[in-house]
Amino acid sequence: MDFGSGAVKITPACDAADFAIAGRHNLEIIKIMDGNAVINENGGVYRGQDRYEARRNIVKDLEKAGYLIKIEDYSHNIGRCYRCKTDVEPAVSAQYFVKVAPLAKTAVAAVVKGDTKLIPAMWDATYFEWMNNIRDWCISRQIWWGHRIPLWTCEGCGEVIVQTDDPAACPKCEGRQLRQEEDVLDTWFSSALWPFTTLGWPDDKPAVRTFYPTSLLITGFDILFFWVARMMMMGLYIMKDVPFRHVYLHALVRDAHGDKMSKSKGNIIDPLEMIDRFGADAFRFTLAAFTAQGRDIRMSEERIEGYKHFVNKIWNAARLCMMNLEGYPDGPVSVNREEYSLADRWIRARLNDTIADVTQSLDEYRFNDAAAHLYRFIWQEFCDWYLELIKPVLYGKDNPAARLAAQETMITVLRSSLELMHPFMPFVTEEIWQKISKSGPSIMVAPYPTVDERFRDDAAERDMGLLMEIIGSIRNIKGEKGISPSKKLRALVTTEEKELLPLLQSGTGYIVNLARLESLSIVPAGEEPKNAATGVAGPVKVFVVLEGRLETSSEKARLEKEMAKIEKELAQVNRKLENPDFWQKAAQAVIDKEEAKARALNERYDILQEALRKL
Repeated sequence: MDFGSGAVKITPACDAADFAIAGRHNLEIIKIMDGNAVINENGGVYRGQDRYEARRNIVKDLEKAGYLIKIEDYSHNIGRCYRCKTDVEPAVSAQYFVKVAPLAKTAVAAVVKGDTKLIPAMWDATYFEWMNNIRDWCISRQIWWGHRIPLWTCEGCGEVIVQTDDPAACPKCEGRQLRQEEDVLDTWFSSALWPFTTLGWPDDKPAVRTFYPTSLLITGFDILFFWVARMMMMGLYIMKDVPFRHVYLHALVRDAHGDKMSKSKGNIIDPLEMIDRFGADAFRFTLAAFTAQGRDIRMSEERIEGYKHFVNKIWNAARLCMMNLEGYPDGPVSVNREEYSLADRWIRARLNDTIADVTQSLDEYRFNDAAAHLYRFIWQEFCDWYLELIKPVLYGKDNPAARLAAQETMITVLRSSLELMHPFMPFVTEEIWQKISKSGPSIMVAPYPTVDERFRDDAAERDMGLLMEIIGSIRNIKGEKGISPSKKLRALVTTEEKELLPLLQSGTGYIVNLARLESLSIVPAGEEPKNAATGVAGPVKVFVVLEGRLETSSEKARLEKEMAKIEKELAQVNRKLENPDFWQKAAQAVIDKEEAKARALNERYDILQEALRKL
């Protein structure tokens, strides 16, 4: 026989693929090992030897007879027992099977029709691949613990009896010597019945009628076939309906380097230890913040610690709010709409937007997006901006109506923020809510915030956005020039858009306070001061008057750096706008937003270019 002649060894009793080949070709199945992996009578001279010993002796005998040409190392998969790590030897044995192909068809159809939705949808293909190529399910296990298979054999006539209750006698010969099968059911078999057995099935109980099917199942993607698919098949067969409407498949939690956690690697992050160190709220929020659909979570202590700072931020913000409620009524508060400042109107509008964004994200199971919306709103907009904007009003006594409006807005936004955050941080939100709310026994049963159309305010968002951009421009100039943020300098602003002048005048107080200025002047377009660093905020030019002579070289470098940043942003926007697919697939509102962004970037670039030219 020559090499490449097509000869291949077949061991049907020792390999699943070979067993299938033997079935197609009617080959004899010869077992050579007993249950203890010792060579049996079919092993010839190796009978009675342990499998490892027999293999070594076979190699020696081949070598002695001159049949062994060479020995090479190669890699292949060897099954190992997950408990004792013993090498597993495939073997032929009598087992019980369930014919599941007909059940799988209905389970596939349920997902195709949308009766059950897998989230994220990328798992549909995996589910269909498994279910369309499913094999009979071996449900018997030879272990000590489990549900014994409800099957009895009559010792007298050999009749096999299958029923739910213990039989008293053989229905065929009436013999009473019955032996129950010692094998137990596969754990996934009983788990597959979980959606309805936990509700009291097979009895017709109210819980079964009320809670089957359930709305949502959350589980790991790694048991989509082992558990989810089997619950689908069992539910459709027994209950004639899917067991759940939505299945959210979360990813695996890995270490900071993306490696799977294991004791042998020593990279396990113990949740209880993390909770002791950083708090349950920080740990929960970390998991939510990194739970992007279809992506594994890379967990690290540094990330958990970062969100502990967020918990502290919420606590300190709540303390600030409660410390500034002097004179605030205990009962209902009525504030005329005209008493709300621009800052009040802006934060209420932003709260509305955040409620809408968080609600939509949760409805779509995008938990990381919901967490990101809350983080940005509470830390950046409420704490860093709004509370700073209203401090002069809270600390002042000269305008009681404006102070009451600020207090009412502050508490309303804080309460709603806590209610939005409660599913993510249940403990700190409950603690604070109990101190500021008198509307119920617990935040847990408080109504979840909904959008209030009365507080939609595009104008306030636009106007405050421009003032914040001006403040940011002044802060950037100070930072780039190495000037202390608390150093009070003079600043000037100018614009060719006259309709913005009332906003600049009314917003002067906000700009002076938050940008730490000595003064802010609004000058006519074209009047540009000397010895000033230039910035831009939309259609507004910003000038910060520097002490001493302006260093032309450093100012040139600063402007060029800012222009390069704008060029990079503009290139990204233009790539989108030049892409035909973007125009065909994107919503008109998204296209309009990108076009407006391009115009604003071009406008900023032109202003900086003009300032650079004048140096």
